[in-house]
Amino acid sequence: MRNIVALIIFIFLQTLFIPLAIIGAILVGYRQLIVSKNLGVSQTAIEIINGRWTMHIFGLREDHAAAKLTPVLPNSSTFGLWLALAPLYVYYRISGSTRWYPVIAKAGEEGITNLVLNRTGYFDKIINNAKNQAEQFVIMGAGLDTRAYNDLKNSSLGIFELDQAITQQYKLECLEKAGIDTSHVTFVETDFSQESWFGSLVKAGYDPSKRTIFLWEGVTLYLGEGAVRKTLRKLKANAAEGSLIVTDIYASRFVSGDHAAWLQASLPILDTTNEQLSFGLDMADDYQQALKSFVTSEELTLGATYFMGYKTKKGTWMVVAELKV
Repeated sequence: MRNIVALIIFIFLQTLFIPLAIIGAILVGYRQLIVSKNLGVSQTAIEIINGRWTMHIFGLREDHAAAKLTPVLPNSSTFGLWLALAPLYVYYRISGSTRWYPVIAKAGEEGITNLVLNRTGYFDKIINNAKNQAEQFVIMGAGLDTRAYNDLKNSSLGIFELDQAITQQYKLECLEKAGIDTSHVTFVETDFSQESWFGSLVKAGYDPSKRTIFLWEGVTLYLGEGAVRKTLRKLKANAAEGSLIVTDIYASRFVSGDHAAWLQASLPILDTTNEQLSFGLDMADDYQQALKSFVTSEELTLGATYFMGYKTKKGTWMVVAELKV
């Protein structure tokens, strides 16, 4: 009965909110694209934290740091998000569940609207299963990731965040404005295009003899294959046995857009902030073997894997994977 009442109220509110939802979408889009470009920071980082803010608000994943940080970001608009999501939130509050969006899809049934939600959950699972056996946690290309300021804050892990100077300084200013404590995190300014980037991490206190979790989320698809392989080799050569690289790798059809109409529409958005998709694996046939061959070619061992979309008509389009050193 609650679901029926919730649905009726949702339909009524959604009809009224159509003009407001359009305004909300414009606000979010303007902040994410134009303001991000003016600031010189990645617009995709905003997309991710907006998704995590939404998950927190809708009770799908607790992330108090994202809830505090998102409202103070100049290139995000929680007001715009509320305008767009208000009817769905009312439905959630009445029914006790989410519908349409945000929704965490069943394993193998993920679509593009589940990208941030399901991907975040899969990374969380691998990290939570491994964190008690690790001594260090390194976030590569940290962007606006808030994991270091939630449960990991109370762990014994030595936490490092690596990013370019402009992005890291921007994040630090926003974290301070949000009143989020950063004293337990070591921030390392580095340029991943430079050979010396790992040396910057070592100088900051990283210990190669300690078991480490390297979090490399939402990055590989923007790099060439050579850069991806080079980074994996660098990590393997400088990590203790038992360390993990937790990353996401995409299907070549995803990054090329050959079978994804949504991607063709998004390319102008990526152009706006100078972000281009590049690296992907051919997962059209045997997606498991494609990943295994790539990982073993770098003399790494494959651990937990979460392939997304393998039960759908178009098939697997990405994987979150645990690579063991």
